[in-house]
Order: sequence, then structure tokens, then C-alpha cells
Amino acid sequence: MTTPDVRVVHRDEQLLVLHKPPGLPTTSPDGRNCLVAEARRLDPRAPRLHPSSRLDAEVSGLVTFARTRRATRALLDARASGRYGRLYVGIASATPGPAEGRWEGAIGIDPQDRRRRVVAAAGRPARTEYRAAEQAPDGACLLELRPHTGRTHQLRVHAAQAGVPLLGDVVYGGPRRVVRPDGRVVTARRVMLHCAALSLPDVARGRGTLELRAELPDDMRAVWTALSGA
Repeated sequence: MTTPDVRVVHRDEQLLVLHKPPGLPTTSPDGRNCLVAEARRLDPRAPRLHPSSRLDAEVSGLVTFARTRRATRALLDARASGRYGRLYVGIASATPGPAEGRWEGAIGIDPQDRRRRVVAAAGRPARTEYRAAEQAPDGACLLELRPHTGRTHQLRVHAAQAGVPLLGDVVYGGPRRVVRPDGRVVTARRVMLHCAALSLPDVARGRGTLELRAELPDDMRAVWTALSGA
């Protein structure tokens, strides 16, 4: 299976950055039908292709691959030192209060379902900065989310714990449909979450920073337009 919606955003001798569409997992048990397989197809001469982060299958946006061992080490160091910035955009079912701040609930495996994650005192430390960028008439909200850690499902779990689950995220209590004040129904067919921007070291140059962006995909634009008219 090929996925023409996978796009190369940046490539140099050290890094490959792809724009992942929704519906495609980053990895798969057999190594096929996933973003890693698409990376190999798009960059067959890369010495290696190691994803420095993993987006859930339903989530769209930017994923960085290290093409060399040097790049892998550089990205790990950047994550540890806070020099690997990520900006996500999500559409939440409600507006958080306060409108901006930090979520710091530790995240662990749900004892009832190992595929899920929960905020738990015994979990691993997790930190997310959030900001309500825009609000729709029915209370839905366009969120800017900046994770400072990389726990599984972190943004989805933190949003749900704060009482503002993401639209389409039925696993964590997000509604699939929203009824507008005028009676129209807006449907989110997947988790409304997108990795929109990256700020990471320019490994190839050995100095400076790469600033990369990926516009919201059409399905998220359509949902937000239907909710807000903006």
C-alpha cells in the first residue's frame, strides 16, 4: 500500500521530516502499511530512519526521522535539554479554565485496559503547556498544546483529565458529534489533533535551529469552520 498523502517537509543529510496524514500508524508490528515504511520508500538511500517521536494513528502532522546515528544522539540530547519544541493544535469539546496554563498529571497505564493511559500518582511525570487560542459559539475550543514530555497519549489524556476532551477522541471521552446552537450537527471522524510545528537543532549545520510547520489538514479545518464560522 502506498500513501500519497505522506509529504516530505524537510530533508538533509541528517534529518527527514514527514507530514503524516490521519489514519496511518507511525509503526506497525510487521513494518508495513505505516509511516516508517513510507519513509523508507521516500528516502531509500538513508543509512537509517529512526522516528524521534510517534504520532497516534488518528493524529496528523510532523514526524522527524534521524537518518544517522549522529542525528539520533543529537535529537535525544535536544529532547533531554528542552531544545526540541513541538506545537500541536487540537479541537476540544470545551474551553479550559483558566484559558492557558500547564497540565502536570503523571501518566500511567490504565489497569483496566493496557491500551489506554490514565493520570495516576504512580505514573511517569508528564507536562503539557496549553492555551485556548479561539472559542466557538457552542463552547468548543481551538487549543495550542506544547508537550514537554513524550508520554503515550499525553495530550489526549491531559485534555480529558482537565474536562476538555478532544473532539473525536471517543477513547478518552471526546464526543464524535457536536450540535451547534442553530441545530446543525458537526461530526469529527477522528481525533482532532495535529502536530503543526517543530523547533529542533539543525544537526546538519551543527548550529542554529530548524523551524518547520505543517498547516491544519482539510478535515480539521472543515470541523473548526463548521463550529466557529472562522
